[in-house]
Amino acid sequence: MSPKPRTRRAAIALSALAVGAVAITATGGASEPQQPADLLRDMTLEEKVGQLFVTYAYGRGAHTPHPQNKEEFGVDTPAQVVQKYHLGGIIHFAWTDSLHDPRQIAELSNGLQDAAVNSGAGVPLLISTDQEQGQVTRIHEPATQFPGNMALGAGRSPEDAERAAAITGQELRAMGLNQNFAPSGDVNVNPANPVIGVRSFSSDPALAAQLTAAQIRGYEDSAGPGETVSASVKHFPGHGDTNQDSHEALPVIEHDRQQWEQLDAPPFKEAIAAGTDAVMSAHIVVPKLDDSGEPSTLSPNVLTGMLREELGHQGVIVTDSLQMDGVRQKHPDAEIPVLALKAGADMLLMPQDLQVAIDGVLNAVRSGELSEQRIDQSVERILALKSGRGVLANPFVDVSKVDQIVGGPEHLAEAQAITDRSTTLLRNDGVLPLKPPAKMLVTGAGDDATAALAERIGARGPQASALATGLKPTKEQIDQAVEQAKQYDVVVVLTNAAWSEANAGQLDLVRALQQTGKPVVAVATRDPYDAARVDLPAWVATYSDKPVAMESLTKVLFGEIEPVGKLPVPVPDPNNPGTDAYPFGHGLSW
Repeated sequence: MSPKPRTRRAAIALSALAVGAVAITATGGASEPQQPADLLRDMTLEEKVGQLFVTYAYGRGAHTPHPQNKEEFGVDTPAQVVQKYHLGGIIHFAWTDSLHDPRQIAELSNGLQDAAVNSGAGVPLLISTDQEQGQVTRIHEPATQFPGNMALGAGRSPEDAERAAAITGQELRAMGLNQNFAPSGDVNVNPANPVIGVRSFSSDPALAAQLTAAQIRGYEDSAGPGETVSASVKHFPGHGDTNQDSHEALPVIEHDRQQWEQLDAPPFKEAIAAGTDAVMSAHIVVPKLDDSGEPSTLSPNVLTGMLREELGHQGVIVTDSLQMDGVRQKHPDAEIPVLALKAGADMLLMPQDLQVAIDGVLNAVRSGELSEQRIDQSVERILALKSGRGVLANPFVDVSKVDQIVGGPEHLAEAQAITDRSTTLLRNDGVLPLKPPAKMLVTGAGDDATAALAERIGARGPQASALATGLKPTKEQIDQAVEQAKQYDVVVVLTNAAWSEANAGQLDLVRALQQTGKPVVAVATRDPYDAARVDLPAWVATYSDKPVAMESLTKVLFGEIEPVGKLPVPVPDPNNPGTDAYPFGHGLSW
């Protein structure tokens, strides 16, 4: 099934710089890129179906053999995966050995684009990842890091949200990625949500909608078409009110029509109004909105009825990963992509078995279950996205410039300033700001976070030590932290989803440190809900454990900046159901 280059259309060759507004032909001349309608007309059915699929491939280089490619795809290299299946897109992860450093990523991107445009239909790829920032970050330093959506919600600034997306998008495009599966438009109204949480901007639909639209503009409108990335707002029709993870189960959300329109729909409406290229579906069941019993990804009522006809989305609909348990519970893998296309999806993300999924779609067309016209509709949308984002005209990147753009000093300074405006002081009974003491202990959840905070405190003068105890500290670890705390003047303890029963040992750690009599500052580095679990004189929320957030935290601890963040979600009081320990919008300052 290996494709051969087509002589009837100009293939794009990888030049030394691989830049420019026009395609570089195989003979070295310049030509305008083919229009989507012309490309579609020349495609075989197999090439059209390939355009619908986005999957991963293993290896740090396009021509680097990797044994996992052989096992899953029957070929050796990422380039061969692209060519064998006529893929429309590739998605990168660290676990696929694809993401090491900006220059390597750019070279991989160029190599994959070369494989795509010199085989099959000659159509450049969408190259994507999930760079939401914060909790879901695929590309780490030296790329510019942000604390994530809930921190932006605490900052309350559409301008900051837009700029964070613009910087992230510019750096992704410099590395050859032209599609970002972000932002999350989910409204996190359930504090027990295990899969969204800080990935959401807020529990308030209006704030979430405002910042979602701002990020769409940042990703897509901050520069010219060849310099921005395609955004994909997710997870439609809204994954914010669940206590189950659709990676492992099929969540049921019981919102009725009025609740959905008031709570879940606003961010998606605003994203569509802002011109989002794509919307990603959720693997959730919404029985009061759709009586099919199917996950939304496979529901015509949800994708075609609600998303296309009611909300007016005319762009691409992309499924969430088709490997997730939430979409695989009811149907064989060969049927899932067919049902998704029938429901209204266009891009089929990460099927469990790519060959089985492609054959399922081809067989459905050949049997008449799906029409080729239906395939054409989705391919047209995908090609229009690629054209509008400048991918058809300019699929390659200039590798020599990537290090100048990714993680540049201006971007880093802007990221720090944005993060400084998000740190939230929840409680302060005369503890903060600190006068730098002689010795400070940083302990609690997160090896990297405790080390980063101790390093930044130490840079201010105090002797600072880090003792990480993990998400689930043992009694021995707690005892060790308590003994060490007795030797220090002040203790800062970091928590991370300590509200979760699985992580309750963190709360035992906080209480034990409190009993030492030393001043203790507790910091919720993920969801702010931890702050209602232990009564301490000082609680801070950072919504992130990244170094950029630890720097902002240090500034607040020592009074270098005023904390100005406001809670983007209420923090319920676990001892008094129906009441809030800290209400929405709460935030102290000096």
